[in-house]
Amino acid sequence: MANYAKICYSRGMSSMNISLPQSLKSFVDEQVAGRGYGTVSEYVRELIRQDLDRQNLRRLLLKGASSPPTAAADEAYFDGLRERAGKRAAG
Repeated sequence: MANYAKICYSRGMSSMNISLPQSLKSFVDEQVAGRGYGTVSEYVRELIRQDLDRQNLRRLLLKGASSPPTAAADEAYFDGLRERAGKRAAG
């Protein structure tokens, strides 16, 4: 079980009931069956996590877009980036 799920279960889960038209319920049931989810709840939790990730990415992109420009990302920049990544991977 993923760490996130362990944390949720240890803190307790809350229930939420939703109403869907039959067409959406059928779609959800197909996704659960066809994509390896054990329950509808697992599928919905995954959708919510993805939305949280999307919102976080949007926030970061907007923050980056509004930040002042820095030095150009030229060949030397990427060489240094690769070097730092290599050092982290090595230990």
